[in-house]
Amino acid sequence: MSDSRYDAFPAGFFHRSDAADDGQFYAPPRLVTHIDDGAIAAVGALYARLGLTGRVLDLMSSWISHFVTAPEHLAVLGMNELELARNDMARERVVHDLNAEPTLPFAPATFDAVVCCVSVDYLVRPLEVFDEAARVLRPGGVFVCTFSNRCFPTKAIAGWLATTDAQHCDIVATYFRLAQGFDEPVIERQPTTAVDPLYAVWARSTS
Repeated sequence: MSDSRYDAFPAGFFHRSDAADDGQFYAPPRLVTHIDDGAIAAVGALYARLGLTGRVLDLMSSWISHFVTAPEHLAVLGMNELELARNDMARERVVHDLNAEPTLPFAPATFDAVVCCVSVDYLVRPLEVFDEAARVLRPGGVFVCTFSNRCFPTKAIAGWLATTDAQHCDIVATYFRLAQGFDEPVIERQPTTAVDPLYAVWARSTS
């Protein structure tokens, strides 16, 4: 990578065992949930606690967004057109591969919040994506990343697979710190009575 910010990570950190076109992997629709009900409820509770309303962008989205109450305008961006079409909360749907093109197809200061649920571990160019999240957020808007301990291992980056849950939180916090336009990130393990743990890292736009 030509971006010198990636020098902060070991060689091979963003490699994946399956480096083939992501469009092939995500072509078959997967109308399933990737975390259990308790973790899903914890995501919704966090979104409600943070007051995610207004215009919200759900990155790397699917057929379900885990809001207790749908935002006023939810835009979903993901890899599978059928999955996005099934998302009943969405008012705007965009098929877009962030690993192929991290630039978001939205104007600056479009959204009050951006979320990314159980997908940050698949990003091979996360700093550019986080830069873009800051760009499309309004000043003071929040970007929230949530994740558990499940993934598609062939598509997750090597650095994620080689580290612990606590280190995953540090990795995402590092993305926020190296990106352009965020304040200091917050790291929290979310309360859940389910088997799957849920972790969250978020920060607010400074621009």
